[in-house]
Amino acid sequence: MSQPTFEHEESLSRVEQDAWLWLGRLQGQPGDAVQMAFEGWLAATPEHVDTFVRMQALWHLSRPAAQQLADEEASVLQQYLRPPASKRPYWASALAMAACLLLVVWAGGWQPLRWVDDLGADMVSAPGEVRTVTLSDGSSVLLDADSAIAVRYSAGERHVELRRGAAYFSVVPGEIPFTVAAAGGEARVLGTRFEVRRLGEGARVSVQQGRVAVRGGPLDAPRVLTANQQLSFADGVSGQLHAVDAEALVAWRDGRLSFYRAPLGEVLDELRRYHPGRIVLLNDELRERRVSGSFASQDPQAILDALQGVVGFEQHKLLGRLIILR
Repeated sequence: MSQPTFEHEESLSRVEQDAWLWLGRLQGQPGDAVQMAFEGWLAATPEHVDTFVRMQALWHLSRPAAQQLADEEASVLQQYLRPPASKRPYWASALAMAACLLLVVWAGGWQPLRWVDDLGADMVSAPGEVRTVTLSDGSSVLLDADSAIAVRYSAGERHVELRRGAAYFSVVPGEIPFTVAAAGGEARVLGTRFEVRRLGEGARVSVQQGRVAVRGGPLDAPRVLTANQQLSFADGVSGQLHAVDAEALVAWRDGRLSFYRAPLGEVLDELRRYHPGRIVLLNDELRERRVSGSFASQDPQAILDALQGVVGFEQHKLLGRLIILR
C-alpha cells in the first residue's frame, strides 16, 4: 500500500488548525468533558469529519520526525531554562509534546536551537543566505547559510566564535593572533585563508592558503595545517589530518554544494542550512550511505530529488516546509 503524500501551503486553514488542536487534546487519556466537546465539534459539519480524518493520517506520518526534533530541542532548552529538579520529567514531556504540535502545525518554523545560538551572536545569516562581514581590522568573514558568529576584539586578541554553521576567513596579517573557537577547539593564525565548519558535536578546519594551528581542546596538542589540509575534532580530541581539495570544499561561496563520497547524513546537514523549514531523516541505515556530486545551492528541493534517485529513500513534504525522508 502506498504511503500518503500531503502537499500544503505554509499555513493551515482554521478548520485544519482546530483538527490539529483536537488531535493534541485527545492524546493520552482525555476526560469525559474533552471527549464530549470533541464529539460535538465533529458532529457540527461533515467538513469537520473529513478534515479530522485527513489530519489524523498526517499526524501519524509526521509524528516520528516531530518527536525526534522535539526531543533534541527539549534537551538543549533544559540547559538554559533549568526547571526545578522535581518537575523536570513532567516539564520535558510537556515540552516535547508542545514542540511536536508546534513543529507540525506551523511547518517547522519553531526552532529553539537556532534561537539559543543567536542569543550571543554578533553576526547571523539566514537559511539560504551567504553573507560577507568585514571586521574592524579589515579581515573578512563569509558566513555560510544559517550560520552565526560572535566577535571579541581587544588590544591583545582577535577572537571569533563560530556558534553555528560554517564560515570562511580571510585574515589580514598582523602581530596579534587571530583565533576562531568552535565546539571546544580552536584554530589560530596570523594571516591566511581557511574555513571552519561545525559538524554535530565537533568541528572541521580546512586550509586554502597559509598555515593554521588547530587543536581540539585545551589538552590537545596543536597541529599545524597548510594549504589543502583538513583536520576534524570533537570532545577535545583531534582526528587524523587529511589532504583535501580546499577549493572544492568552499564552492558554497559561489553557490555550489560539492561532495565526494560524503555520508548522506553529512550532506543533509549542509542542505538544511539552505532549506527554510526542516529536513528529517528517519532511516539510520541510509545516514552512512556515501554520495558524490555538485549541486546549485539555491534549489534544495532539486538536490533532494537528485539524491532520492541515487539513494532511493522515500520523500514526504508536509505543510510546505517540513520534509521527511525514510
